[in-house]
Amino acid sequence: MTTRRTLVTLTIAAIAAFILSPDLARAQEPQLLGEYEDWAAYTYDSDKGKVCYIVSQPKDSEPKDVRRDPIFMLITHRPGEKVHNEVSTIIGYPFKKGSTASATIGGSTFQMFTSGDGAWLDSKAKDSEMVNAMKRGIDLVIKGTSWRGTVTTDKYSLRGVTAAMGKIDQECP
Repeated sequence: MTTRRTLVTLTIAAIAAFILSPDLARAQEPQLLGEYEDWAAYTYDSDKGKVCYIVSQPKDSEPKDVRRDPIFMLITHRPGEKVHNEVSTIIGYPFKKGSTASATIGGSTFQMFTSGDGAWLDSKAKDSEMVNAMKRGIDLVIKGTSWRGTVTTDKYSLRGVTAAMGKIDQECP
């Protein structure tokens, strides 16, 4: 994960998380806490307190010939808002209105609700369940449908997710 392209992409992810933050007025630029194989950990301060998150990009995406913005998987802690292990993805295109996305890790599948170009799980319990599955898993597959009807599949490596989670658990308990 130390290639220049990856660092640039993760910086874009950090900026995206910063821009998407509801606390934009007081948020600082995200600071890299560390890189852990295929995942990176970041933190920034908002007017509601410290925010920590981990981020990765897919190792493979299908179909290959579809134009998309950068694609990311994130897990966020916002202790000031009592948010821990919030799982989300930025898919790189607007989802089909009313559609769901799926996240598969080994034999476990999690349904995600969609809005714009993002998808989330619908409960804190499911977030924690998925984070635990990610820590035990090898890879994560996200499937979704674009507003044009294109079905896409993104495959993420889970190497380093446990170490990256340990870092944000420490920084944002």
